[in-house]
Amino acid sequence: MQTYDPSIEQQARRRAGAKMGWFIHAAVYIAVNTMLAALSAMGDRHWAIYPALGWGLGLAIHGVVVFVVTGGGGLQQRLVEQERRKLQASRDPW
Repeated sequence: MQTYDPSIEQQARRRAGAKMGWFIHAAVYIAVNTMLAALSAMGDRHWAIYPALGWGLGLAIHGVVVFVVTGGGGLQQRLVEQERRKLQASRDPW
């Protein structure tokens, strides 16, 4: 049986919140840039690519920070979970 560790719970909630923030950011990016592309297509110049590229760069940086730098996924996340299990097992007297 695993014991409840408030620091782990807090960290898990913070990471989940960061991931949810990125997904919301991506959804807004898609919605707004779809609308801008439609407006741009009505004219003779296709200007919507510029805000899409700029904002896309920001979205990409946001994703790198959330999923790579802070250990929100991939190899680092699996290693952290392994270490967490080891630490919890060493504290459990039974």
